[in-house]
Amino acid sequence: MKNVNYKLYLVTDREIISNRNFLECIEAALKGGVSILQLREKEISSMEFYNLALEVKKLAEKYDVPLIINDRADIALAIDADGVHVGQEDLPAKVVRKMIGDDKILGVSVTNLEEAKKAVEDGADYLGVGAVFPTGTKEDASFTGLELLREIREKYSIPIVAIGGINEGNIEKLNGLCDGAAIISGILGQEDIKGAAERIIFKLTWIK
Repeated sequence: MKNVNYKLYLVTDREIISNRNFLECIEAALKGGVSILQLREKEISSMEFYNLALEVKKLAEKYDVPLIINDRADIALAIDADGVHVGQEDLPAKVVRKMIGDDKILGVSVTNLEEAKKAVEDGADYLGVGAVFPTGTKEDASFTGLELLREIREKYSIPIVAIGGINEGNIEKLNGLCDGAAIISGILGQEDIKGAAERIIFKLTWIK
């Protein structure tokens, strides 16, 4: 398994950043201690995504943080990103693994044990499990609660990244259940982005 620090996993969201400078907000989060970064863009053209990904890659490299591209294996390959993350409605993980090869990171979103089993069999490097708490970021996110984290943790040794509604107030409930926390609004939705990341990192001392 690849040696990746999933501890504080930032997922970008242009809507939450709003009219603030996108790259400045991402850099503030990286300064605050983000250990892995996922660029998620659903509403822009392929060319815009490609150009933005190149800029974000420069930031990720500056802070020595792996860059994961959401959904778009073609963009990930075009900019030589560190990996791809796919959901259940995206290209099958098995197909993406063939596209990106064995050296790049492959993450898969799962909402039940059956999906987790298939993701592991298809070559995922980590599982994004959730939503563990109710979230307003993704309206279609199914709320799994913490029990699924426990079940996957007991059944598989694959790294688990919890996602969905995680913030400073509830993050300690994840203690012992995952290898990282994927956060969107809990960091990017805050006025002090760097400070929010630092405070969350402080509460993640139980993740090695």
